[in-house]
Amino acid sequence: MESLQRALDRTDNAVELLRNASAASVPFNGAPEHSNWQAEQRAWRESVALLDQSHHMNDLFISGPDALRLFRDFGVNTFENFDVGKAKHLVTVNEDGDFIGDNILFHLDVDRFNLVGQPFSVNWIQFNAATGDYDVEVDRDPPTPFREPGLPPKLFRYELQGPNALPLVERLIDGPAPDVKFFTMAWLTIAGMQVRALRHGMAAQPGFELFGPWEHGDAVFEAILQVGDEFDLHRVGTKAYSTANLESGWIPALVPAVYTGDAMSAYREWLPASAVGSLGGSFYSLDITDYYVSPYDLGYGKVIAFDHDFYGRDALEARAGEVSREKVTLVWEESDLERTIGASLRAEGTPAKYLEFPKARYATHQYDTVLVGDEMVGFSSDCGYIANERCFVSLATVDAGISEPGTEVVVVWGEEPNSTKPAVEPHGQVEVRATVAPAPMPTFARTSYRAG
Repeated sequence: MESLQRALDRTDNAVELLRNASAASVPFNGAPEHSNWQAEQRAWRESVALLDQSHHMNDLFISGPDALRLFRDFGVNTFENFDVGKAKHLVTVNEDGDFIGDNILFHLDVDRFNLVGQPFSVNWIQFNAATGDYDVEVDRDPPTPFREPGLPPKLFRYELQGPNALPLVERLIDGPAPDVKFFTMAWLTIAGMQVRALRHGMAAQPGFELFGPWEHGDAVFEAILQVGDEFDLHRVGTKAYSTANLESGWIPALVPAVYTGDAMSAYREWLPASAVGSLGGSFYSLDITDYYVSPYDLGYGKVIAFDHDFYGRDALEARAGEVSREKVTLVWEESDLERTIGASLRAEGTPAKYLEFPKARYATHQYDTVLVGDEMVGFSSDCGYIANERCFVSLATVDAGISEPGTEVVVVWGEEPNSTKPAVEPHGQVEVRATVAPAPMPTFARTSYRAG
């Protein structure tokens, strides 16, 4: 199997390798819609939504006496008071302090952890577990599209989100919902099964993430559906599910900072080239480091803790306080949005890049240029329609000087030159005006939800 390093040696340019890769944006698995994606989006704001997370995320199970030391060595977060039954948003960086990826880390039991989510940090942690001096055991469970046919996931994982989530849980367990803080777990008994419940809010609304052994999943799911009508429960398909991050303000799948530097060469030799994602969008530079970001650019400064030694610490500490960019939401101007959609349907001339609803990201890593006048001031990295706000938005990182809500910018939609990715048809670029708004955009997500 070809390694990433060999693929880079063959192509001699990381950007061209990624721009022409065939990987899709996210390998979601399941029904696109159960009713319609607009109603399903509204459910997590107005009643309660049921999202099935069992099939599209990576699960890395690590156990052993050195498991916590492994995560402490490569996570920028503090691990003080990270007791059994808690979870955290784990962030990793390279030796220069550039962002590799983020995941949710569950502390399941003494010396037993579960790292969940996108593959970028999962790959990095797995590599260091395999090659470092750590007494640990590792078990990787990939998303369903990459698993051996017929082999189920190890865990079911269901998300209950919305103002009716807690009353629904109380009905399920015939008692009060556990009084636990944000990112803390509790045990529930549902349909006679012991189920872990993480106090969570993936779509920026209150709720629980329920998970347990796969063989218990059907019984738990049916129990939820049986009481769901009482609380106006809506099952959420993959279309609406893919947009939940637009409301919570989480930017997924940025280019991991692993393509350069001698310090990463052993990792690039270990990582299969097939694990590489695709790169799309109007921003185009042949220097892959131009796609790297700092955790500070993503608003992750609050999770960085210099109370321990970790990989990349010195570089990250040297950059502390140097916030050059900030995470924002960009609200696309309606008439420009309509013009862009119309341009993709043009019978004559060059059409615009097709803008899919409700999520318009067509590559693993999306980088669309954001302009003020002729000057690039950042990039949009994920975009789609939020029915709850009745608007089309981007999540973006922009220069700190223009991050004030109400600032007007331009998003450049479409590639130039067009790449050879299967998801890219011949098209021309379109400029779309947009207005800066906070990230996360909904008021509840920035106040009650974030306060925990």
